[in-house]
Amino acid sequence: MTKKRNNRKNLLTAVYATSLVIAFIVVAAVAAWQYATVSYRSASGECYLYIPKNISRDAMTDSLKKLDEDFGSRVSTLFDMMNGNVERAHGAYLVDRNTTALNLARRLKNGRQSPVKVTFNNLRTMGQLADRVASQLEFNREDFFEACDSVLPEMGFKKSEYPAAFFPDTYEFYWTAAPVKVVEMLAGYRNKFWNEERRLKARELGLTPVGVATIASIVEEESAKGDERPTIARLYINRLQRGMPLQADPTVKFATGDFSLRRIGTKHLAIESPYNTYRNKGLPPGPIRIVERRTLEQVLDAPVNNYLYMCAKEDFSGYHNFASDFATHKQNARRYQQELNRLGIN
Repeated sequence: MTKKRNNRKNLLTAVYATSLVIAFIVVAAVAAWQYATVSYRSASGECYLYIPKNISRDAMTDSLKKLDEDFGSRVSTLFDMMNGNVERAHGAYLVDRNTTALNLARRLKNGRQSPVKVTFNNLRTMGQLADRVASQLEFNREDFFEACDSVLPEMGFKKSEYPAAFFPDTYEFYWTAAPVKVVEMLAGYRNKFWNEERRLKARELGLTPVGVATIASIVEEESAKGDERPTIARLYINRLQRGMPLQADPTVKFATGDFSLRRIGTKHLAIESPYNTYRNKGLPPGPIRIVERRTLEQVLDAPVNNYLYMCAKEDFSGYHNFASDFATHKQNARRYQQELNRLGIN
């Protein structure tokens, strides 16, 4: 009896001990799960975590804690437990309210970065484009210029024609994307636009795709009114086809480099520049801004008219008076100039 009683006691002890171990494991597992599944919380809702190339482990931890002290500490701890490599974590990671510490730690360990949106619009110069793109990706403006010089001449672009290689829009890239790849992709969107049908339309107008972009850039500078841009486009096509100088004020403004000018005077018209279309016949060397796809379409499909002259309306509505003869144009211009003088606009 004593032996049976001891065996039973030993069994109960073993069961009790096992239960304690299981309970401890369960409690520990629950605690670990709760620790790892805490989600990012911020009033902004979401943000990007940027891990630059060659960042130190301590600097990465600091970046994580700037997201949120508690959340960042948990991610950092879990990353270390996974034997994460900081070099592999190089990239940009979207962190939102659905992101748990465990999820972000795993993404960092595996280098599964998030794409970032690159947006640009309403840009005149390549410098503005370089600054805008570089501000949204890891490389700098000089890297972008070097990539353009590497990629675009091979595609047939002269330096003055570079603006014709890009379309304003929103694109997605990885933050760590090589500048050459970015330029290739952006120019690739432009090349897809110029299918054979559109190239044929351009040839029928006596223009190249770059020539269409150049006219479109002048049209965009001339008017913010989308409904009159096709009329302006045809006017400039008419002047080109008749061998007349374009005499487009926006090209003179571009030549001065002063985009704040509200009134083009005699001194501006005398500027020596290939972009001064009062002194030079034909198109300027390239676009004077980076144009929208829609404006290119408006140039290609511009309805026929017989206009050769245009002048801003004296009501400053942003619209223009058009004329097919110089006498009518002089009358339109006189009314506009008188209103400028009355308001003291120089």
